[in-house]
Amino acid sequence: MAGSQAVASHIPYLRRYARALTGDQASGDAYVAATLEALVEDPSALDVSPDPKVGLYRTFAQIWNSLAVNGAETVDDSEPAEKRLTRLTPLPRQAFLLVSLEGFSDEEAAAILGVELDEVRELINDSGRELAQDIASDVMIIEDEPVIAMELESLVQDLGHRVTGIARTHDEAIALAKAKQPGLILADIRLADESSGLDAVNELLESFEVPAIFITAYPERFLTGDRPEPTFLIVKPFQPSMVSAVLSQALFFDRKARKGT
Repeated sequence: MAGSQAVASHIPYLRRYARALTGDQASGDAYVAATLEALVEDPSALDVSPDPKVGLYRTFAQIWNSLAVNGAETVDDSEPAEKRLTRLTPLPRQAFLLVSLEGFSDEEAAAILGVELDEVRELINDSGRELAQDIASDVMIIEDEPVIAMELESLVQDLGHRVTGIARTHDEAIALAKAKQPGLILADIRLADESSGLDAVNELLESFEVPAIFITAYPERFLTGDRPEPTFLIVKPFQPSMVSAVLSQALFFDRKARKGT
């Protein structure tokens, strides 16, 4: 009971991390479920660190990497082998996301991945080089708060992307996307006119395929695993490294999927 209480508050964020790794809600949530089952069988796995969150993520990493090493994949056995293999996330991106998205220190990331500190830092550098290659895109921002919208625009441009425009409402988002079809959408979930950025993106996805990242101050509401939910999520308040990490992952999986089709 004590172990379950210790990790309960961290599970939504493990879902965020797992979805970013797999590029898919269902697959990410399946890995989280496997992690929790492993902890039920062996609660002592949490004892590897004074911080139960580190123990939780370490258990997840052990499960993930054991499958990846063997070339195994649980997303969809009916997919061609080449496409399934592109979904496997190598160690450098794990290190990158643990630090940039989840906010772990280099030391904590090393403990989670079971590598030396120098190695985890090299892995992060390798990932930065990997993700910087050929991922520039046209980004549409859906955000009703002017200051946040300007901050996002600056961050996106600093990462080498182009901003096609900023929409404040559902209707503005639909019109802007139809006028300038983006390569990625960055959307706040709750907009100025009480409309939903999630609804706007879902409507747009009926017309064309585009990766979407959602922003919210209430991640627990959208990381339950109980219903169709965003795969990529940025939590307010956000750091530049978090925006960089999530954009890179969303575009990475979009490019991989297009190459695999």
